[in-house]
Formats: sequence, structure tokens, C-alpha cells
Amino acid sequence: MTRSSRLFRDGVTTFALLAVLGLLALKMNNRPELIQTGRFFVVDGDTLSSNGERFRLLGIDAPEYHQQCRRNGVDWACGEEARRTLNTLINAGAPECRGRDRDRYGRLLVTCMAGKLDINGAMVRSGMALSYGGYAADEQAARQAKAGVWGSDFERPKDYRREEHVAQSDRGNPVTGLIDYLQQLVGWRTQ
Repeated sequence: MTRSSRLFRDGVTTFALLAVLGLLALKMNNRPELIQTGRFFVVDGDTLSSNGERFRLLGIDAPEYHQQCRRNGVDWACGEEARRTLNTLINAGAPECRGRDRDRYGRLLVTCMAGKLDINGAMVRSGMALSYGGYAADEQAARQAKAGVWGSDFERPKDYRREEHVAQSDRGNPVTGLIDYLQQLVGWRTQ
């Protein structure tokens, strides 16, 4: 076999292998988009429920329902306010929520629209949710306007959740609390 025919054979083999790998990657990434319409129950500022299924708004992180913020030296229920804001937005029209992926709790990660209104973005623009990838410009506008939590002293929702988790672990078995903390530290559990 001549050198040129070996090069040709190796090139064809390489191309075929890359084509097969590309097709496999495309197939693995080809999950169907799930669409949910109708009435939703607002669990908190970034979680919805409908027909027994939970949905997490993609790209945002809102204060937890029991979370308190501080404005002008006075505590205010920013978590409850985030829930009320989402409730107003979700009930203002006929929302449609779409998503493909699920979070570690099995919730469908969705972007919700009411007509042309991106509800996820509106939560960030109102200052009642932080950008968690994808809404940085909306968050910047809310910061400049001191809207929602940006006009107060607040703890980031992920930090609040972590502290609540540690506090709950401290009330229970100390060994379990230590194991939970170590799992979170090495990244086995996040957010």
C-alpha cells in the first residue's frame, strides 16, 4: 500500500469517526422541549407548580419565601414580596413556560412568557430576583434604579439557603451536619 493511499484511508476513517461522534452528540442534545400552559400556582419568587409538577424559572434566583431584607433600618419580607411579584406577572396574561432540562430536584427549568413579556426577565428588572445567567443587563438596570432588593441590604438567596441548611443541620445530628457541609463544600450539593 502506498503512502498516499494510507493517508487517504486514515483521513476517511478519521472523518467517519468524527461524523459518528457528531451524530451521537446531536442525538444526546436533542431532548424535546416541554411546554406548559394554563394556570400556575406560585410557590415562591422563582418556582411554579401546575398539575403536581414543579417548575424553576431559568436564569434567575429570587429571595426565599421566608427571607427578610432590610430597608432604611427596617426589616421587610422580600421573599414574600418576590412571590407576590411573580404571582402578579404569571396571572397578568396567559403564560406559557418552556424548558428542556431539569435541576437536581427534578424541576423543569423554564422560561415563561406572557405574550411578549419574558416573566423571568421581568422578575430581575423589578429587582425581585437576581440574574443567574442570562439576565445581566436586566439586573444592572434594577441595580441602578435601586429596585426591589437592590434598594435594601440583603443576603443573596444562595447564601441564605446555605446558612439555613447549616442552621437546620446544627439542630440535628452534628455528624450529619458535618457530612452535609463537606458535601456542599466539595460541590456534591449546590444551590
